Amino acid sequence: MTPQINELWVYLSTSPLLGLTLTLLAYQGAWWIHGRAGFSPLANPVLLAVAALVGLLAITDTPYQTYFDGAQFVHFLLGPATVALAVPLYMQFQRVRAMLVPVIVGLLVGSVVAAASAVLVARLFGASLATQLSLAPKSVTTPIAMGVAERIGGIPSLTAVLVISTGILGAVLGRYVFDALRISDPAIRGFATGITAHGIGTARAFQESEQTGAFAALAMGMNGLATALLLPALLPLLQ
Repeated sequence: MTPQINELWVYLSTSPLLGLTLTLLAYQGAWWIHGRAGFSPLANPVLLAVAALVGLLAITDTPYQTYFDGAQFVHFLLGPATVALAVPLYMQFQRVRAMLVPVIVGLLVGSVVAAASAVLVARLFGASLATQLSLAPKSVTTPIAMGVAERIGGIPSLTAVLVISTGILGAVLGRYVFDALRISDPAIRGFATGITAHGIGTARAFQESEQTGAFAALAMGMNGLATALLLPALLPLLQ
């Protein structure tokens, strides 16, 4: 940057609202692009916003902590937003109750396969044990995944990156995978998305239909609990 712009950036970077403002502007711009692309999964707004923010922080040589000091309010809102997912889920309560057995079986199988497949692939490529254990909870929402990774011997910071990457990939590619497999039931599409792609995938599921989003929210919450309970118990098999 030129000296004048650099001085201006140094001045603005001291404001705690800078991170929040940049986050909102980046997502709003990404959503505009998403809309112009016909709401294609390939133009995922989270992916575009993250790429824009990472690029800006890299160009301006701004530490992540400086950015997060202002953006942490958005991070705080993740909790209330997650709880709010119970509203559409309640609207689908009758179907959830009717599908209780398939839901539980799908949850257990999906949770175990998501963790075991990630560990096995990493092992085949010669990744260290710490990296393998960091990958195990990749399909769980970030706060739970980081806590589980720390407990089983993984690297929480690496897990956070892997979780976000998994969610974006699931949101971008999930629709095409389901279409290729000719899976049209919104409950199945949503539940599979929630197990594999947590919150980012759930946000994408709500764009398909309320029922798809509700089942994705159900799977995301249940998978977080199942992974937190199962992974420590399965740890000897993963090592």
